[in-house]
Amino acid sequence: MTLLDKLKYKKNNGQKSLAILIDPDQHQTSLSHKIISQSLLHGVDLFLVGGSLVSNGITQKCVSDLKKFGAPNVILFPGNEIQLAPDADALLFMSLISGRNPEYLIGKQVIAAPWVKKHQIETLPTGYMLVESGKLTSALYISGTLPLPNDKPDIAAATAMAGEMLGMKLLYLDAGSGAQKPVPQSLIKAVHKNTDSILFVGGGIKSQEQAVNAWLSGADIVVVGNGIFESSTLLQELCVSLNQFNEVQL
Repeated sequence: MTLLDKLKYKKNNGQKSLAILIDPDQHQTSLSHKIISQSLLHGVDLFLVGGSLVSNGITQKCVSDLKKFGAPNVILFPGNEIQLAPDADALLFMSLISGRNPEYLIGKQVIAAPWVKKHQIETLPTGYMLVESGKLTSALYISGTLPLPNDKPDIAAATAMAGEMLGMKLLYLDAGSGAQKPVPQSLIKAVHKNTDSILFVGGGIKSQEQAVNAWLSGADIVVVGNGIFESSTLLQELCVSLNQFNEVQL
């Protein structure tokens, strides 16, 4: 069974997931290793690897270490075509559909495609949507695009519908790394209501309440990065909430 099939199965059965985002630049720290170990101990089965700008870290090293730790599903979340690693289980093959920069709509993908084909990594066709978060994030600066307005759920829904009609199987609403506030519930609900794709939501999630609100609003997978590195208790709190949520759905 492919990873996409597994994600579809969970969605169809009302089961939610938590994904931990690991930045290769931060991976060599003892805190990163601790977070990975604790995540696996709590049953987290999705790990995203990548960032808007990876300057010091080595993506392949990060992926290899995650596999050595026993991470079952390591997914590349690349900011560009150089953040690729053949040992990964899958790749978010993303098009930045919220922006109008042709490099991130199709240009980077054309450059990466031959490498991905050669290494036969499972691709997860993803419509990536940056959402206004109260500050200029790295993703916005690097991509040179405008985000979706955070008070216009109809625009978010229309963008998501267009991505789905173009054949994208996953949709990713992202406030960006270091966001001041997460994706609003109104946007998540609008995208969930108008599409059938697997929905990732991340960026700015720093509390148990924010994660639960995202799941309740329709997110299938909540992605957390900086939040769990800044709080010693957040990871456990999220896993407890996730397990409680999924038990109710059974």
